[in-house]
Amino acid sequence: MTYKTDPAPSNPRILLTGGSGFLGKAIVRELLDPGSPVKPSLLRIFDLSAYDGPPDTRMEMVTGDIRDAAAVNQACRGIDLVIHSAAMVDWGTKPEQEVLSVNFGGTENIVRGCYEHHVPHVVYTSSLDAVFSGKPMVNINESIPYPERHPNMYCRSKYLSEKLILERNGKVHDPAPENQPSNINNQTPVRMTTCVLRPSDIYGPGDPYHIGSLINMAKGGFYVRLGDGSSRSQHVYVGNMAWAHVLAAKALLDNNPRVDGNAYFITDGPPANFFTFFDRIVEGAGFRIWPKDIWIPRRIAYFMGMISEAIARMARPVKKYAPKFSRFAVIYTCSDFTFTSFKAQQDLGFTPKYSAEEAFRLTVDHYR
Repeated sequence: MTYKTDPAPSNPRILLTGGSGFLGKAIVRELLDPGSPVKPSLLRIFDLSAYDGPPDTRMEMVTGDIRDAAAVNQACRGIDLVIHSAAMVDWGTKPEQEVLSVNFGGTENIVRGCYEHHVPHVVYTSSLDAVFSGKPMVNINESIPYPERHPNMYCRSKYLSEKLILERNGKVHDPAPENQPSNINNQTPVRMTTCVLRPSDIYGPGDPYHIGSLINMAKGGFYVRLGDGSSRSQHVYVGNMAWAHVLAAKALLDNNPRVDGNAYFITDGPPANFFTFFDRIVEGAGFRIWPKDIWIPRRIAYFMGMISEAIARMARPVKKYAPKFSRFAVIYTCSDFTFTSFKAQQDLGFTPKYSAEEAFRLTVDHYR
């Protein structure tokens, strides 16, 4: 069988799922930057919410749910490369089936849509949580195997999704899955190339996961941290994470064989304690941290997370809500999880586009 490995289009048509979100908007900015090494003729943004960033004639907004197979299929039409970043980020507080349907079910829809419309390249935004076992992991690299068990469904859904994406690498678009129509008759099959990016904790202006909650705690006048301050983890500025996506897209479009079928950890600085890392930003933005040094021991915090989850479960028949505090949040912030981006540097040419000083300044200015 012969298949096509087309030369990189000079102006590719790109589909970005989750393009209206925190990371997605940063990817849009980097792709449309005049200095971007990838210059799309079309950037189709697929998301539940409308994109509210600066307009650009190259952008096309498609409002839809990643769980809607028909909508995803249509969004893949006429596309050269997909950056699949849509996901439900969960710290162990949302219904497992919902997390699985968005993260893994949505990825299945992307794979089907790429098959139907002969999309040759996919960059998948995974997470370091795909390999997180719940136990300390120090100075690991991409050779680490997946754990036998994951701490929660979010971690497992990211594992299942990246496994599906990586398994598609090198595959010629094969006959349609059962009950799926085929449109490849009389066409030359296309070989798919894929890669996966595993970001560390992403932060920056508009961070919906970390900084806002910490600032609210500082505003409340009583600021506490979990653990004892000894644990270390990795962080990455949102602009640098977006830049890694641009480099990965370019590598696939250029048919770089070193990248095909690989996963990459992405970070842009040395390990740091979760709370002391973000304390600098909270204080830099002008918010007072008081008391200066209150830490809740891990065992007590874990018990508090258990109680918080139990209250949410009991309330669900009357009111569904996701508690902001969970056992997984305690495990995650109180465990060592350290690595580097050495492999991404070798294969993708990844180095931070934004220095630590610039990232800090931009973040602090936003929250100030």
